[in-house]
Amino acid sequence: MSRRVPGRTDHVVVVGAGFAGLSAALHLLGAGRRVTVLERGGHPGGRAGLVDLHSPGGTYRVDTGPTVLTMPELLAEALAAVGEELGDRLDLVRLDPAYRARFADGSTIDVHADAEAMEQEVRATCGPAAAEGYVRLRAWLTRLYEVEIGRFIGANHDSPLGLVGPDLARLAALGGFGRLGPRVQRLVDDERLARIFSFQALYAGVPPHRALAAYGVIAYMDTVAGVYFPRGGMREVGRALADAAVRAGAEIHYGRTATGLERRGGRVTAVRHCDPEGGAGARLPCDAVVLTPDLPVVHRLVGRTPRRPVPLRWSPSAVVLHAGVRRAHPDLPHHTISFGAAWRRTFREILDEGRLMSDPSLLVTRPTATDPALAPAGSDLLYVLAPCPNLERGRIDWARVGPAYRDELLTVLAGRGLDLTGDLEVERLVTPADWAAAGHAAGTPFSAAHTAAQTGPFRPRNLVRGLENAVLAGCGTTPGVGIPPVLISGRLAAQRITGAAHRRSPRARRVPTGG
Repeated sequence: MSRRVPGRTDHVVVVGAGFAGLSAALHLLGAGRRVTVLERGGHPGGRAGLVDLHSPGGTYRVDTGPTVLTMPELLAEALAAVGEELGDRLDLVRLDPAYRARFADGSTIDVHADAEAMEQEVRATCGPAAAEGYVRLRAWLTRLYEVEIGRFIGANHDSPLGLVGPDLARLAALGGFGRLGPRVQRLVDDERLARIFSFQALYAGVPPHRALAAYGVIAYMDTVAGVYFPRGGMREVGRALADAAVRAGAEIHYGRTATGLERRGGRVTAVRHCDPEGGAGARLPCDAVVLTPDLPVVHRLVGRTPRRPVPLRWSPSAVVLHAGVRRAHPDLPHHTISFGAAWRRTFREILDEGRLMSDPSLLVTRPTATDPALAPAGSDLLYVLAPCPNLERGRIDWARVGPAYRDELLTVLAGRGLDLTGDLEVERLVTPADWAAAGHAAGTPFSAAHTAAQTGPFRPRNLVRGLENAVLAGCGTTPGVGIPPVLISGRLAAQRITGAAHRRSPRARRVPTGG
């Protein structure tokens, strides 16, 4: 039995209306708590931000945060906590292919979540031996997920000793404590396939050849469980969760920034907050509080930074170019991974040397492939993401380098067959300096890296030492980075407060999707 918040918990204040905060709010509401949410922005979604870029021809509706949505059953689970159906709130489309991978030799591989379709794709592009290896790899990824999701990812941990048991032995038997890259390479020796099924480790802030094999579970979420997109854009996810929370009785106050915690003894008694201009300071009494901002902000609110044997290591960051282009690109799928020829060198440059990629691998997202209404008629909306060093690892003057790197990215894309230079109508460049200005530690939106010393029970805990009724949620705490872990973190925070065991609702198993 994991620790829970003692004493009265009737009214809970949640700081932050991102996915973690809204997930926590819904699970708390479902357990009968009164919930008030304070959000510094003007809309829900947190890091899943939005901006509308206007042009003479119309408006481009840009999602400024994550673009890859997996495991929608976790959204269904949060909504089901208050009696809502996912299909009533979101129109989800399952993407096929989930990704198209393009390689420096000119070859392409479409990544299908359907087992038979993907086996046929691998057989046609890489040969029968690779197809057999893919079948074995898919089975291994599935077993990893089944072992990890309940005991390691989806549960609260009070001590590493709490993990000792049959599931730990099963994970070890699956090779989960080895290294991801070599394990995948042994199952599929075609380097292109090895990249497709291991690049996801970078989401966790670790190169594949160093990442624990247990992080193959991210590849499972992408390549086996499937990738989805909500019509209207990713902004609709935050809106759906917030609307459901309000309907269930929550109060959400936008434009309110938490500035401090009042306490009596070891308990938080109120959250102090103000409007974005720093005026109209107020206090909101509470019986418990869920804190979801990035860790440095949480530490300022709490009044101290927890001691760790080794300082936190932050994930790499990203440069993102949002581009509205006058001409549609119908041959471009929703997600394209454009791999450069370099592989290990790319990770060394970003993570060890603090330099920009000399031969970049890029994620190009075209949401208008699924929802043309996100851009004016006949136009396209594109999102180009280039991993880069965070501000601690790379001392880069982004005010000077940013525009030049934008030009370099466009040149690289043109060389790979996607020339946008003559079609750009509106654009927005986001660099690590912008992420830092938004309050993200080390200028990265991906928070603390998932190194071995920052994984599972060794990651910053969701309990706050010295404050018995304060709980954390979000990508900086357990279980970690990405939409699925963040949604789970909200549920785990709620369980710390309510003490309720996790029982998956039958409603959460149904994930209706559009065509």
